[in-house]
Amino acid sequence: MAAAFYTFMMTFALGAAGYALHRTHLISALLCLEGMMLSLFMAMALWATQLQTDTYSVASIFILAVGGCEAAVALSLVMVMSHTHKNDKTDSLTSLKC
Repeated sequence: MAAAFYTFMMTFALGAAGYALHRTHLISALLCLEGMMLSLFMAMALWATQLQTDTYSVASIFILAVGGCEAAVALSLVMVMSHTHKNDKTDSLTSLKC
């Protein structure tokens, strides 16, 4: 239990630290957010295994499906941004530019 909890906390912390340190490019920020989402999936799956119930396992599969949809939308946003702004830096994303 303690080792699995430690693994979950470290993967989430690594994703958060990566997002805090490497958010100059949009794709690296999105990859860090995806890593945080996968660590939440791992925690929900572990919790369902420990409680021996099916309710939380369905919730963890739902989280994984939402993460997949989020990745598809994020990649389409990166493609549109690289087409319009000619780069993928988050500094060029402002609401004042068209």
